[in-house]
Amino acid sequence: MTDSLSTWKHVRLFLHSVFGYRGVVLFPWEAEVYDRNLQRRSSFQEQTGGVYKTPGGVEVHGIRHTYYQTLIDERDWPFIPESVTFLGAQEGSRSLYAIPGLDYVAHEDILPYHSSEAVPIIHELFERFLIGDPGKDPAFTGRETLKAWREKNHPWLALSSVHRETTECIRVTVIPFYMGCRESQNTSVYWWRYCIRLENLSKEAVVLRERHWKIFSISGTLDTVRGRGVVGLEPVLSPAIPAFQYSSHVSLHAPSGHMWGSFKMERTNGQTFECRIPPFALESCSEEPTSGAAI
Repeated sequence: MTDSLSTWKHVRLFLHSVFGYRGVVLFPWEAEVYDRNLQRRSSFQEQTGGVYKTPGGVEVHGIRHTYYQTLIDERDWPFIPESVTFLGAQEGSRSLYAIPGLDYVAHEDILPYHSSEAVPIIHELFERFLIGDPGKDPAFTGRETLKAWREKNHPWLALSSVHRETTECIRVTVIPFYMGCRESQNTSVYWWRYCIRLENLSKEAVVLRERHWKIFSISGTLDTVRGRGVVGLEPVLSPAIPAFQYSSHVSLHAPSGHMWGSFKMERTNGQTFECRIPPFALESCSEEPTSGAAI
């Protein structure tokens, strides 16, 4: 049974309004949302936030908004194979460690619900992070292990900025995360992961055929990357399945930079158009992980 958003503060379980998966909220994040198409317009009473300056010098005003760190029910992973990756602890290693079934969800995508199941979410971390309390509402509270895990991995979990732009009814949302720095052949290599969601807001199906990235480093280098599809796929965004989400990684030999680009989309009649990926900053922080995402 689903509830209105007005009762959100009393529940943890939710259904994702876009992807339809079952999940549970672990804790909230406050982020700055930079929407190129909806400057300073808010449907959820957000407070005005900071300003992001693009590589071209354009100022984009942000809106402060709530996102949630969530666990995805394993039974729904085939529909949203999302995970959070961490750098390995060993210096010089490019190993990545993934925790599957972790996601970041905007407040408006949350549909709270109640479940009569003793363990409503199937995930190996559910009972390690949460403890049942049937006599209270919400019926689950965070364990000390959840608090310790969040504090230990805060620099690599923290969500600070969200970038969004809509081109011809295709909305692209990008969330970057700093992963840390590693030494490779006496050179510092800085790593980021970025999560991208594409949403088709029209009634016409389109296919993502190509990606085109520009990656600028504060050291002055500009790289261009082209390729077919994304993560080995050419996803179809249709009225039945209008959204697709994936994560990838990028590294620089400098502590900061910017990325931007476009996706080539193809309509059912064969016509193509370029869908813009909004510019976003790659920023590092001073803290470095000591042991990956150990729990």
